[in-house]
Amino acid sequence: MTTTQPDDHGSPLRGALFWVAILFSTYQLWMASFHPLSSQVIRAIHVGFVLLMVFALFPPFEDRSPGLARLGRMLGWTLGLTGFVFSLYHWVFESDLTARAGELTTMDWVIGVTLVALVFDAARRVMGWGLPIICGIFLLYGLFGQHLPGALAHRGFGVDQVVSTLGFGTEGIYGTPTYVSSTYIFLFILFGAFLEQAGMIRLFNDFAMGTVGHTRGGPAKVSVISSGLMGTINGSGVANVVTTGQFTIPLMKRFGYSPAFAGGVEATSSMGGQIMPPVMGAVAFIMAETINVPYIAIVKAAVIPAILYFITAFWMVHLEAGHKGLTGLPKEECPNPWTAVRERWYLLLPLAGLVTLLFSGYTPMFSGTVGLALTVILIFGAAVINGVKGLALRALFWVLLGFACAGFFQFGVGTFIVVSALLVALTYIRRTGQDARQLAVRALVEGARHALPVAIACALVGVIIGIINLTGVAAELGGRIIAVGEKNLFLALLLTMITCLVLGMGIPTIPNYIITSSLAAPVLLQLGVPLIVSHMFVFYFGIMADLTPPVALAAFAAAPIAREKGLKISLQALRVAIAGFIVPFMAVYSPALMLQGGDWLDTTWVVFKALVAIGMWGAGAIGYLFGPLNWVERIVAIVSASFLVVALPLTDEIGLGTIALFMAWHVWRNRQRAAAAQA
Repeated sequence: MTTTQPDDHGSPLRGALFWVAILFSTYQLWMASFHPLSSQVIRAIHVGFVLLMVFALFPPFEDRSPGLARLGRMLGWTLGLTGFVFSLYHWVFESDLTARAGELTTMDWVIGVTLVALVFDAARRVMGWGLPIICGIFLLYGLFGQHLPGALAHRGFGVDQVVSTLGFGTEGIYGTPTYVSSTYIFLFILFGAFLEQAGMIRLFNDFAMGTVGHTRGGPAKVSVISSGLMGTINGSGVANVVTTGQFTIPLMKRFGYSPAFAGGVEATSSMGGQIMPPVMGAVAFIMAETINVPYIAIVKAAVIPAILYFITAFWMVHLEAGHKGLTGLPKEECPNPWTAVRERWYLLLPLAGLVTLLFSGYTPMFSGTVGLALTVILIFGAAVINGVKGLALRALFWVLLGFACAGFFQFGVGTFIVVSALLVALTYIRRTGQDARQLAVRALVEGARHALPVAIACALVGVIIGIINLTGVAAELGGRIIAVGEKNLFLALLLTMITCLVLGMGIPTIPNYIITSSLAAPVLLQLGVPLIVSHMFVFYFGIMADLTPPVALAAFAAAPIAREKGLKISLQALRVAIAGFIVPFMAVYSPALMLQGGDWLDTTWVVFKALVAIGMWGAGAIGYLFGPLNWVERIVAIVSASFLVVALPLTDEIGLGTIALFMAWHVWRNRQRAAAAQA
């Protein structure tokens, strides 16, 4: 959530902000490609750019009188430039800071305190008070926690130690989250921005409309498919809501879905984008760094639960359509999905290249750089091909493209970018390249703006990580949770889930995951839960928090589009997303669901149980299967499905047997109803 709206006034300041955004994206691309600076300096300048853009976009006094608003914009730029210039201190005095690590000079004090304060205020402007308040509590604990009673008290730390930890080094605002933000995350956000500008949203929507738009409840199924596909390129739930939702929510309302249900479907489907491989949300990259596993290991663990999540959403809208007798669009109004693919097939190549590299063992940063470079080449190349007449020039383009790819694989990223620049230069001599150049510039600007909420959250949550590492409070809290749940894994899981949902009421998914994984994931590991499964459990409920009342950020993002209250949308989203609350528990009791242990038979069995359980939970939540269900039948369906989760002796047999009897009863009763209606 934001406290103000971005500065959209037509002024020289807005033009300057445009160029700052381009410089920010260019800086990130240069660092990703060539790494000319140390990691500490890259992180610091990354935060500096973020501060500059945030204070320029969200200046003080913006909702006041014109004169005061003008003064506020000048003040915003002053604060932003201060943050940016101060960030360069880490570059200019890098060797001195390393030599005197922990010993602060007067200028160190000024730089450190100012930057930490600016990060707090910038996060407040972008996301509201929730995250700054939580981080502020941790900061106060670091400063005054020695005065607390009992086991929570620490030994006491000087202000200089706290400032040194938070403002310098790699444990505070420049910690692991900022490292991931300044490398992987920005690249993938920019990658998604380029694909969106190139028309990927239209491709996904046309494909979804053509495949399921004419089926029962087709408009809602379009939302599920298009949002899931969008999740493969941007990994941001709220971004999905405000992009695909502009198309899908009005479509669902037009064909009979209630505004609350339409918004709930879109919010649920969009949040699933963060767990949908191959490009998951930013948390996936942070998780890979935190537990020191390849990104592909995170993708492997997420793939089956992500598919189950979207199957659930698809099943729920199918049942709701049957319950309300809703039909799909007329077949003739739906676009041909294969025509859409044939016309814009080239947009899929960067995504295919990205997936290939990720699954071939290359790092996410390397894969993202290549995917982004390939996207730029194809965008400009398409403009060239559309405007070039004659076989010889077309052949020249493809020869250059082939040389670029060959150069990349043989000589590295430098050659790849140089040859790519030749292709870009080729478009400049063609009039048709103008649109492509404008598209690329817009993508650079939008990519920088979309990265701001993630980047500032990553910087501020470093305060929590720094204080936890400094004081060791995580071990103490973890011990308390273990004492409560050491003999009852389910109770420990329930406490962890509640913690994630409560934290998620005030903070985004990234800091929610970082906080909870720091406290709860080690506890689950000690209770026998595999490492990746324990972190994925925390991750999933951090996402579910954006659908859970009373805050439900994704639901409130859908509210203006659906023209319905966010709370009503949130309640509907809970119905649609029921598997998102159950599948993580199944994965803990049966790690084969996340491909962690067991063979393919174990995985097949647990997936079968999950599908059956999802089918019954959906029927119970909607009140419809092959026909309407009364309250007793709904309760029987839900309880029977719950037996498949517990993973105790005979629970699978009891669950499947009860479900079989319920299905037989339901089919018989529907036939009786149909016969009575015909009579």
